[in-house]
Parts: sequence; structure tokens; C-alpha cells
Amino acid sequence: MINKLLIANRGEIACRVIKTANAQGIKTVAVYSDADKNALHVQMADEAVYLGPSPSKESYLRGDLIIEKSKELGVDAIHPGYGFLSENAEFANLCAENNIIFVGPPASAIEAMGSKSAAKSIMEKAGVPLVPGYHGDEQSEAVLKAAADEMGYPVLLKAAAGGGGKGMRQVWSEKEFSQALNAAKRESMASFGDDHMLVEKYLTRPRHVEIQVFCDPHGDGVYLFERDCSVQRRHQKIIEEAPAPNMSQSVREKMGEAAILAAKAINYVGAGTVEFLLDEDDSFYFMEMNTRLQVEHPVTEMITREDLVHWQLTIAEGKPLPKQQNELTLTGHAFEARIYAEDPGNEFLPSTGTLCLLRTPKENNVVRVDTGVVEGDEVSVFYDPMIAKLVVWGENREIALKRLISALGDYYIDGVSTNIDFLKRVASHPAFVAAELTTTFVEKHNDSLFAPVASASKDTHANTPTMALLSLLTRKVALNNKTPSVWSTAGAWRSNGIHQETLTLLCDQEEIGVEVKHLQYGNEPAWELTVDNKSFKVSGKIINNTLEATINGYKSTFSFSDNDGVFTLFNKDTHAKFSVVLASLGDDNSDGDDANFSAPMNGTIVAHLVEKGQQVKKGDPILIMEAMKMEHSIIAPHDGSVEEFYFNPGELVDGGATLLAFSTKEAAEV
Repeated sequence: MINKLLIANRGEIACRVIKTANAQGIKTVAVYSDADKNALHVQMADEAVYLGPSPSKESYLRGDLIIEKSKELGVDAIHPGYGFLSENAEFANLCAENNIIFVGPPASAIEAMGSKSAAKSIMEKAGVPLVPGYHGDEQSEAVLKAAADEMGYPVLLKAAAGGGGKGMRQVWSEKEFSQALNAAKRESMASFGDDHMLVEKYLTRPRHVEIQVFCDPHGDGVYLFERDCSVQRRHQKIIEEAPAPNMSQSVREKMGEAAILAAKAINYVGAGTVEFLLDEDDSFYFMEMNTRLQVEHPVTEMITREDLVHWQLTIAEGKPLPKQQNELTLTGHAFEARIYAEDPGNEFLPSTGTLCLLRTPKENNVVRVDTGVVEGDEVSVFYDPMIAKLVVWGENREIALKRLISALGDYYIDGVSTNIDFLKRVASHPAFVAAELTTTFVEKHNDSLFAPVASASKDTHANTPTMALLSLLTRKVALNNKTPSVWSTAGAWRSNGIHQETLTLLCDQEEIGVEVKHLQYGNEPAWELTVDNKSFKVSGKIINNTLEATINGYKSTFSFSDNDGVFTLFNKDTHAKFSVVLASLGDDNSDGDDANFSAPMNGTIVAHLVEKGQQVKKGDPILIMEAMKMEHSIIAPHDGSVEEFYFNPGELVDGGATLLAFSTKEAAEV
């Protein structure tokens, strides 16, 4: 019987587990690091215990310390969530040795699936179909490359101990192999402490379809249908859906039966996911088994109306499965969109900062938001950049997709870059609407997904009246609050008398002039604005971070943020960022040599790839950074040489810091 549960995790999954535990009357204990001392999961739990400094290896990966704290607090069971210790066989054994229930499979099952190469061997013996590949122990570059050459390019290099896209590289030709292998090994060692690699034939048009399985301690197992997770970036999923579109009942049953076969081959207990590649001819191949609850489990919950965390806790107590296979039903369609702090326009680099504005769609029985943050929280460099999961359900795929697009339009975040607009582009793309899904969806539709959004021209400037209204209202609020800097804003507006001024806004690197005439005073002041010889009568009010605007008699509502004088306006049709121009911008007298060598985010220097003074060619990698467990290469934009490195390997750098001095001057002839 579980009376007290410790969640050995953080963020949205910790909050998710706490909700179900509370509903079952189970007391909860949260754990936290320095970075998470005020986090939402800490506030939600009945108790919370400090683990250590912010880096994961000094806090959330301290299995010994978590066991020690659990014993001190009289904990009956530990739920590992996903990531961190969730697939750590040593930690599962520690729990067993200390008579603490591990809410997950036995250590033997984790070990069996923990190595992708060993898992392939087990699945081959069990009769589960496999993708052609090399899964051997010999790890010399010559052997791995020979295997790749024999099966033919493209191939996929994968970390045997990996997950989440870490330690994974596509190799399209023989000449790319060595560099890709070294990068994959480094990333795998940094993420998992193991650089053992697999080589697999890379299917060019596969779908990523996974089966949710559950097994109890009494030998029974069921599958809760499938999820299509094909749409990915950096080999990490961004939109998942259930059930998989255009999948026949026959293939569903065969894949489900294969998943149960895989689970029983390792005497599995608890929640697990068996991942397959589904080819165009309906053939499918085992990829791996995740011995934990998946990030995307909510879409399965939406179509089955089952609480999978409840199932986990029930089975962990030694009870039989809540339902048998013939009792499970599939109803409707569900999508999950992962909201990340990242910049899709800059190769999806993670973004850090404070969530100065956070507005989520209204939750109900068809819209769900799983998150671990609130407005004002910081997205740090130490952990995965996922902010939340937006989950929607509909009676069919078409209705669910419309709800997803609508809900994304109601999700407003400022303070960090996010992928929300990119997710809307993906969800609205004709190929996605038509369910033409492959794991290369983003790459295949790169041009249309990343096509620049035309900025408002001086003829239209659709958002200019609203932007001007917001700047005028916030200035009035500042004056009423006696903010000393109000007179530094454009136009030196006065609070009495008819006053005209020119307000200059900066939007999309374009200055927009707005002629302003003050018409009315009182609680709801009004102005007449002239933009490009067009007149607008505007009025409105601000309530918290909401603007209620009336433009020429048309009323609309916006969320907004003011981040050090940079305003962002949000509603379903608008995402406009602007500032009030206070002075003309000076010329940039930089010679440009250092212009492309600023750190793109907070992170750690991993390695210098060239020596000081060494000549490099355009496109050569110069330096490697790591942030949020991902490697990022700094590339030479043109021929030249590195004059100086400003940071050494192992040092932390802030986003925007200049990393090195670079010269385009040719080396003197000897």
C-alpha cells in the first residue's frame, strides 16, 4: 500500500504525478535543487526536500541522496517520472534494497532495454521485426564504418544508452562518417556517460509510431493503442497524436501484439512504450523500448479516458491491471504540442530567461495544459527547455486539429523565445492537415515552415494603432504612478490641454511615425491617430497585463508584456513586438570580425576545435558549446584565423558574450 510517494523529478511531470497522487489520497514529497526552490512542483507537494546545487548531477541524479531522504521521511514509494533516474537500473535496485517501491519496471527489465544493442538482440530472439543494422560490441571506427558502408547510406548513428535525440546523427555519405561519429560519441558521453554506438539503416520516409503497454506482476499485459510521433526536430518530438492517422485496425493489432511480445520477453512490469518505425508498405520495425512513462502519455489518456499514472500506482502496489484488453476503448482523436523555450529561426537553439508573461488557453474537458511553471519563473540553462504540453481532444482528427490551432493561438509567452508560432505553422501546414507524416516532415517542408513572415508595410500597418494605444496608456499609468522616467518617453506628453505629438515606434527594425492628438480625459482617454494619412480613433484601458482596445469602434482584447521597454502584443491574430523610439540609433562602427561569434545562449564551452592563430575556411567548426544537454558548433562564416579564445573548455558563458576574436586577414607568407 502506498501512503507516501516521493517524486524524484521536477517540472511538469512532477506536477502531473502529484495531481493523481492527491486524487488517490496519497501524500506527496517533492525534491528540488537551488534553481527550483520556488518551483511549482515544490509548492504543490505536501512536503519538499532539498537535494543540492542546480546541475542535475549534483541534485536530481543523486540517487543515493534521494534514497536517504526517502528513508528519513518514511516514504513508501518513489515515482521517477521521465528522464533523470527513470531508466536507471542501479537506482531501481537501490529502492528494492531499501524496501521502497520503485514505480516502474524491475531493474532487470531496465537493464535489458537500457542498451539499444542488447535490446535488439533480445527482440530478434523474441521474433520482433528489426531494422537492418549493427548492434555489436566492437566499437572501433573502422568496424562501425564498415557496417555503414555495407548497409549503404544514409545510416543513423545512435547512442546505445541514449534517448531524447542525444548522441544521434544522420550520415548521408561516407565522407561525413568520421565527423558525425565523433560528435555523436561526445554528446553521448556527456549525456549518459557512455559512448557505445549503434549503426542502423536510415529509412527515408518512415513514420514513428509507438505502442503504450502495461504489464502487471501477475503476467498479464495490455496495449493502450498507439501514438504517432513522427513530427520531430533534432530527433525530438514536438507534436504527437493518437491514434496514428491512416493506420488500419489490422496493423494496429499486429503492432500491439508485437509490443506485448517485446514486453513479455523481458518480464516487464508497469508502464512502457515500444517504439516502431512504420514504413510506407505497412511493414514495421522495432526501434527501442522506453521503460517509463512517456512525455506524450496525455494523448493516450485523452483517447482512452484512462489515468496512466493511476495505472502505474495500482500496479506498483502489486494489484492486477485495472482493465483487460477487451475492456479498453479508443474514442476520438488527440494531439499534444510541446511548448519549448527555443528559437526555431536559429536552429531551435534553447532560450533562457524569465517568463514575464504567461497566458495559457482555457482548460476544459477537451483542452489540457500540463506545465511546471508559472508567470515570473525562470527558464534556466540547467534543464530541458520544455515549458508545457498543450493537449487537445476532438471527436475526429479534423476537429481535434482545429482545436489545437485555436488553443495555440491563445497561448502567449514573453521573456523567452518559444516555438508556439512554429507549432501553429506545422499544425496548419497542408501536408500535416492531410496527415502526410514522416520523421523528416520538418526537413522536407523546411522552406514553407520557415518562410519569413512579411512585416506590415507602411501602407497597412495593421497593428500600429493598437501598439500606439498601448504605449500611450502605459505612459499614462506610469505618470499616474509618478514614475520619474515618464518625461524621457517620446513627445513629453502633458496631462492637460489639447496636445499633439509624433510618436515613433520601432517594429521589425522599421520606424513607424504616428501623429497623436489627445481628444478626451478621464478614466478612458481617447486619441486620434494618423498613420500614413489614415485616421483612427482609439481608446481603451489596461487591467493587469490585458489591453482592452477600441479602434474605430471595433473592440478587441490583447495580452501584453513590457520587458524593459520592449512591448509584445498577443491575441489569436497578433504577435507584435515593438518599442518606443527614444533617440536615433548610432552607427555601428564595428569592423564585423567578432560579429558572428557571440554565444547564442547561456552554456558551457566544450572544446576548441582549432588552435590560436590557425587558418580556417568558411564553414569550418571552430568551437563547441553545450546547453541544455545539446551540442552547438560555432562555425567560421568566412576564411580567416582565430586570434584569441576568450573562454576555455569547461567555462560557463552568458548568452551574447563574445567567444573569440577572429581575423579575416591572410597569414603572412613565411
